[in-house]
Formats: sequence, structure tokens, C-alpha cells
Amino acid sequence: MIVDKAIYVDGHRSETPHSLEETYEACRESKGFAWIGLYEPTEEEFESVAGEFDLHELAVEDAITAHQRPKIERYGDSVFVVLKSARYRDETETVEFGEIHVFVGPGFIITVRHGKASELHEVRDRLESQPDLLSQGPSAVLYAIMDRVVDDYAPVVTGLETDIDEIEAQVFGGNATVSRRIYALSREVIAFRRAVQPLTGVLERMIEGEVYDFDPELHRYLRDVSDHALRVTEQVEAFRELLSNILSVNLTLVSINQNDEVKKISAWAAILFTPTVISGIYGMNFDLMPELQWTAGYPFALALMALTVLMLHRIFKRRGWL
Repeated sequence: MIVDKAIYVDGHRSETPHSLEETYEACRESKGFAWIGLYEPTEEEFESVAGEFDLHELAVEDAITAHQRPKIERYGDSVFVVLKSARYRDETETVEFGEIHVFVGPGFIITVRHGKASELHEVRDRLESQPDLLSQGPSAVLYAIMDRVVDDYAPVVTGLETDIDEIEAQVFGGNATVSRRIYALSREVIAFRRAVQPLTGVLERMIEGEVYDFDPELHRYLRDVSDHALRVTEQVEAFRELLSNILSVNLTLVSINQNDEVKKISAWAAILFTPTVISGIYGMNFDLMPELQWTAGYPFALALMALTVLMLHRIFKRRGWL
């Protein structure tokens, strides 16, 4: 569906066309540019946009299908950029991912959003309140979108860091079921890394001017976005290493607990084995046995059993097996 469409001239919103045809005509007649925003469009909806602005078929296919890695590609006079958006959901303690596909060409910028992360209406409102920035054209919109996507990574990093702290507390608190949560969080961190890491390469290519020429003023803004993205990438790498260490510690603690249980079982087995041996010997059906005719033989056997049990219990207790 088409969320919004407008024509911008000299940094101001000049008109809001009622159809794509009017948008295309106004874009050609004015000296400004058109910004069309779409949210999870159908193939039929996007074909009309692609036809009006002559978008490359490969880029159109990627935009409709989604599930792309962050990248930037040039098709003739236009540039196609893929961004992975993310948001942290407190209610489920999970990371939700989305995608933003951006087509930038002479006099137009088209955004295609998939998922609920990184909504762009706030970006549009921000740019419309900054005419000096918006007057620099579609490249300013592209910068603002990338800046919003990277800024939205910060709450995700905070949420993941909180989850890791909770997992550490559970591991050292003796929670044996925490392994499943460690594995689930590791998968989220890996998915988040796939969203962030390629973006640093995209920003480097844009700053170096390999695929798109930005205004020198915007280059400084892009470097700031690149620094933030690089910082997030480093934090994600640290999360991966930390989770790997936590998993190793958890497995070690589980192994130690299992050894302690084996020691306890072995100690009790030894304690119970001694009286069993004594009672087994005196229960054998022989005529000639030591102390068989002794009056105190029965109490002596019981006392011997109790004494050995107490001695073994004390020995194992001192060694920490019980």
C-alpha cells in the first residue's frame, strides 16, 4: 500500500498528488523531487510504481520479495539500497527485524518498508521541519533513513545487554534450564549481526562515492552514521563472544554439579554396602561360623553395622562428598 507521496521543492512540501501519474508529471514539471513511501506493497501495486519511474526489474524483484542482506547497487541513473531494520520487543524479550528498500534516482526517492521496525513517518516529519537539509534532495532523505535505522539499533543493543545480564545471573544462580535461553539469544545476536555488519560496508562505499555522489555536507553526516554503525557492530561481536563464554561456563557448572551428584550417590552406595555385606555373611546357612553360638552375637553385628556406617558417613562428609 502507498503510505504517502509528495513533491518537495526547495526543501518544502509543495503538493500531495492524488495518483502516481500525477506524482510522475509533477516530478517532471517541478524542479524538486518526489518521495513515495510504500508499506509491504503487492506485486501489482509496485509494478505501477516501477513502470512510472523506470526501476530496474532485478531491484524491483528484490524489493517485493524482501529477505535481502544490506547492500547498495547502481542501475543506470538510479541507486538501490537495502537496509535491515530492527526493534526490541520488551513483552517477549525478542528482536523483531524488518527491511527498508530505497530507490534513489534523478528527481525521486521511493521507499518500500517490510515489517514494523523503523517507521518512516517520523523521518518525513523531521525532514519537513529542516528545509535546509531537505533542499539537498533525495540524498538527504536517504541519509535520514539510514540514520533512523542505525539509531533504532541502540534500544536493541540495550535490550540484548539486559538479557545477557539476566542469563549470567541465572547461570551462576544454578538454573539448569538456562541453556535453552542462551541458545535462543545467541541466534538473535547472530541475526542482529547479519543486519548490522554489512551496513558498515554499504556506508563506506557511499562515503567513498563509489556508487552515489553525495553533497560534501552530507558526507560528514554519513561518517557520523558510519561511526554509530561500527560501534554497534563491535558491541554485537562482544555479545557473541560473551554468550559463547557464558555457555562454556554453564556447561562447566552443569558438569561440576553432575560430578557432585555422582559423589553423593557413590558415598551413599558405599555406606549402604558395608552393613549389607555384614548381614549377608551372618545370614549364610553354615553350621560352623564365627560367633554363631555367642549370646551377644546379634547385638554385636548390629553395632558393627552402625559403627561402620557412622565412620564412613563422617569420612565422606569431611571430603565434601555429602
